[in-house]
Amino acid sequence: MEPERDEVYERIPWETLQQKGGERNWIVYAVAGAIALGALGYSFMRSQPEPPAPIDAGAETTVPVTTPPEPATPATVSPQPVASPVVVAEADLYAVDQGLYLQKAASHAEWFAVEFVSVDGDEKSRALLESLLPPGSPLPESEPGIQVFVDWAGAREVIQSGATTFEVEVLVRSLVSRDGALFTRVPPLLLAVPVELDGNGDPVISGLPSQRQPDPGQAAQLDLVEVPPDVVSTLGVEGEVLGGRQLPDGGWEVVVVGVGADGVRRPFTVRA
Repeated sequence: MEPERDEVYERIPWETLQQKGGERNWIVYAVAGAIALGALGYSFMRSQPEPPAPIDAGAETTVPVTTPPEPATPATVSPQPVASPVVVAEADLYAVDQGLYLQKAASHAEWFAVEFVSVDGDEKSRALLESLLPPGSPLPESEPGIQVFVDWAGAREVIQSGATTFEVEVLVRSLVSRDGALFTRVPPLLLAVPVELDGNGDPVISGLPSQRQPDPGQAAQLDLVEVPPDVVSTLGVEGEVLGGRQLPDGGWEVVVVGVGADGVRRPFTVRA
């Protein structure tokens, strides 16, 4: 046999070249499409936000909350509860309505004045007066057979000398009986009673009272004129008309002397 020889064609069939070239083109297109898809996928992944980090269920999370700023308001001071007993400081006293302390001092001084002037021979009354006065203070003494009854007592003026100290002028009218005789009125007594506030803010007598001469003052002038008959007829009361005075609103104040239920004739004013 003869050895094989490589065949050499003088002409290459075109169908063969066209088929092989088509396979190479298909491979090129596939590679180019894969590259394009990969580029598009990479671009898409880059444009997506990163996923949030996993949250640990056992850990506490804090979420910031943004709130609009509130308008500034003036600071207020809330009253603080004070435990009892209270030690009243000077600043606290001035911060509270002073009218309350003046009223408490006046009423306590009136009570003391009644007990200080009254004399009935009862040991309980004497013990009460002793409890009102500072310890060791001397007590009033009276002769046997004397009884003093206080008709009325009223605070005329309260003078504050310090944050916790006051002086109260109390006017006292009393009746006196000697050896069982009838009670007779005595001139009014003006007592200046020292009062101060204790640690709880309660008034106490801080010393013995001083005695002063009461001054009734100058009474206003009462200028009466004749009252018209038609005004007198509208009064509706019985008595002697002494006169009257006309008021700025056109009315009248008429002074009439009449007899009271006790049989005493007294002058009094009637508004017409």
